[in-house]
Amino acid sequence: MRNLFAAAIATSVISISIPAIAQTPTSSPTSPYVTSVSRIQTIDEAAIATIVRSVANLADQGDFETLESLFANEIQVDYTSLFGGEIQTQTPEGLMTAWASVLPGFDQTYHALSNIQVDVKGDRATATADVTASHYLSDNYWQVSGQYEYQLVRQPHHWQVETMTFQLSDEQGDRALLEQAAAAAADTPSSYLQQQQTEQAVRAFLTSLETKDMDVFATVWAEDAVQDMPYAPEGFPRRVEGRDNLTQHYGAWPEVSGEANFTNELVFYPMEDPTMVFAEWRGVVEIIPTGRIYDQRYGGLFRVVDGKIVLFREYFNPIVFVESFGLNEGGEFDNQ
Repeated sequence: MRNLFAAAIATSVISISIPAIAQTPTSSPTSPYVTSVSRIQTIDEAAIATIVRSVANLADQGDFETLESLFANEIQVDYTSLFGGEIQTQTPEGLMTAWASVLPGFDQTYHALSNIQVDVKGDRATATADVTASHYLSDNYWQVSGQYEYQLVRQPHHWQVETMTFQLSDEQGDRALLEQAAAAAADTPSSYLQQQQTEQAVRAFLTSLETKDMDVFATVWAEDAVQDMPYAPEGFPRRVEGRDNLTQHYGAWPEVSGEANFTNELVFYPMEDPTMVFAEWRGVVEIIPTGRIYDQRYGGLFRVVDGKIVLFREYFNPIVFVESFGLNEGGEFDNQ
């Protein structure tokens, strides 16, 4: 994993100046040889150059949320010339998590790019650029120089990066700064990492209900956690306070529920505060006492601190709940 974090730094070292695009020969607008085909390729070259430039700029700014969108669903990352090891395959989220775990730990990164070349062939493209990447921490620095090669694929309305390879030509300064930067980033997580942590806690909570693993369930809550249920039916608690009470509230879940799914349609809506998220999901559960299927649409506002849920404000349809558990027929319940 250390190699992935370290490789993330080298990946972010791309910045492109607009004049670099001029390296591709162009014709006068009035030239009789200008065709629609050449004009389309010029647009593609500009778009691809902008993507390469944005990789560096967004990484420098710590905007990993936007940066994530520049990559295809699966990316091959090759930093073997710098760190050895193997070529790695990453998701955009996994790659950004690795980058966000190191880059914000530096005091400053500076990326200088030159000799940008773009070659477009249909729906595929290759971009190369010479790069010098400088990373500063206190009075120390680490600098690598070399060339990047990007393979991109055309999507319906944009291009995305599928592979990126770094070929090292020179290295100066102290490589040990990588570990120091990673430690600093861990002490003060970026908003991206906090958002990932928030979503992971919510997913862990819902997954523990699917698997009925109440030991895991207990670990997702802060000691002073609160669950609010403003639309709970009459007789059902609308607020549960404290981890112990929450564990008791859900205690009968493994006995009353059969096969359950809460995560197939889980969608997160990030908020300005990375410790908070609004989530929507569908729950489909077999209710053993009634033999009915509890098919519910949920909304939930979560606040997560240090990986633990401190607030869960749950919104659900009480009519569906009552009918599935047979509460309108004299049935009883211990929890949802």
